[in-house]
Amino acid sequence: QVQLVESGGGLVQAGGSLRLSCAASGRTFSTYAMGWFRQAPGKEREFVATIIWSGGNTGYADSLKGRFTISKDNAKNTVYLQMNSLKPEDTAVYYCASSKRGFRYGGVRPYEYDYWGQGTQVTVSS
Repeated sequence: QVQLVESGGGLVQAGGSLRLSCAASGRTFSTYAMGWFRQAPGKEREFVATIIWSGGNTGYADSLKGRFTISKDNAKNTVYLQMNSLKPEDTAVYYCASSKRGFRYGGVRPYEYDYWGQGTQVTVSS
């Protein structure tokens, strides 16, 4: 089992920045990749970004490229999501996820991940 704990969410004005963190514990040696998803009220969970744990390759939702950056600290078993130029439509609960398998669909689908955090709320005011 892998436990994931997100932090760093909060209320920010449009144009501002936030950095989310996700600390992993437990059987982290089996991690293939970690990712971020988000879910706004009444909407499906949406892919944000993913990072391969050993190689560091990254992938992003096309609509978020250039504003969001995913990174990791292997020593701390932590993945980060730097969010810049935030917009009100970025308001959502942001979830961290961990996969112990290789991706068939590039890590963009929730079912490609095995473990999930509890989520952290990000609210962007206009």
